[in-house]
Amino acid sequence: MSAIRQQSAPAISQTGQFVRERRDGIPYIIGEFWTAKQRQSHSLHEISYRACFKAELPEYFIKRFTKPSDTVFDPFMGRGTTPLQAALMERKAIASDASPLSLLLARPRLAPPAVEAIEARLALIPRTARIAQRDLPLTAFYHPDTLAQLVALKNWFRRRTGSGDFDSIDDWIRMVALNRLSGHSSGFFSGRTMPPNQAVSIAAQKKINQRLGQTPPPRAVADLIIRKSRSLLRDGVPNAPRSRFVVSESTRLGWLKRDSVDLVVTSPPFLNIVDYKSDNWLRLWFADLNPEDLTCTTPANLDQWRSFIGKTLVALARVVRSGGYIAFEVGEIRNGSLPLEKEVIALAQNLPLTVNSVCINKQIFTKTSNCWGVSNNAHGTNSNRVVVLERNAV
Repeated sequence: MSAIRQQSAPAISQTGQFVRERRDGIPYIIGEFWTAKQRQSHSLHEISYRACFKAELPEYFIKRFTKPSDTVFDPFMGRGTTPLQAALMERKAIASDASPLSLLLARPRLAPPAVEAIEARLALIPRTARIAQRDLPLTAFYHPDTLAQLVALKNWFRRRTGSGDFDSIDDWIRMVALNRLSGHSSGFFSGRTMPPNQAVSIAAQKKINQRLGQTPPPRAVADLIIRKSRSLLRDGVPNAPRSRFVVSESTRLGWLKRDSVDLVVTSPPFLNIVDYKSDNWLRLWFADLNPEDLTCTTPANLDQWRSFIGKTLVALARVVRSGGYIAFEVGEIRNGSLPLEKEVIALAQNLPLTVNSVCINKQIFTKTSNCWGVSNNAHGTNSNRVVVLERNAV
């Protein structure tokens, strides 16, 4: 069983003060570790994904536990927040996810093309294509002219992939398009719908259209991709060691060398809350990915979650070097009545891991809950609960 060891607390709080206490011998540090303000991070982070954490979370731990050229890993990369922030801080970024969609969202932003190259490529892509009968129901989201443009883009990517000509410029354009598919403003390809990180069903969208009395308006797909590209690139691009992305289960990290990682910053799937397949069905359609081929784990109960996280921690303990760290964010569910950090601590006890601390970031504003019309601290995830583990010498 690993020992409990208290180490130095964080340097300062954004609010100027932390609450420090011990719970069952574990140091808990509670406060505002980073600002609650929105859009405070690099512009390249402005990509939506369900249940993603803010870039300030990995930034905090990367700054505290690593130095430039160190290796930072995330086995649940989602939209790629941790590897992108690591690259922006001149660390080597390695990331994986069971969903290939995550790779499509993350990889292009670590080596973006110039806007001029994006514009030139879009000028070569046909602006319209015939809509297949099976895609016609998507007119619940899109004007027929817009849907024809999206089908033309899909066809372009498919041909380029088949011929071996698909390159980083195509990769970028696809990534931006994936994040403009549905939303609630004129910056998206669709008519007004739910926030972009969760596509509703076709039947639900028809009800939204009826309630709002709307018909999806025509959109200029290429123009919106260029506009979003300029916005994403306004703060510059990373200058970091070469990154690596892999489609892989978090429990199967044999492709990663033992003792090769300095820091892990990650957040596993929430307990029976997010269905990544159904939430991303429209993105999977555009990317030509079969939802049935996805192996994303969404534990249905606490026993399944314990089993999954236990196997993940075993895999992480192998790849993190002696003296390296794991920052394991478990969110807050059931209004904090189920403290998942205690489950992580218990699972770590029989591994070569020492519990450093539990950092609880308390925010006074949660954008996601406001989007859903829910007052803060009523529903949603209003706290980040991060178990910090240190890899022991063996």
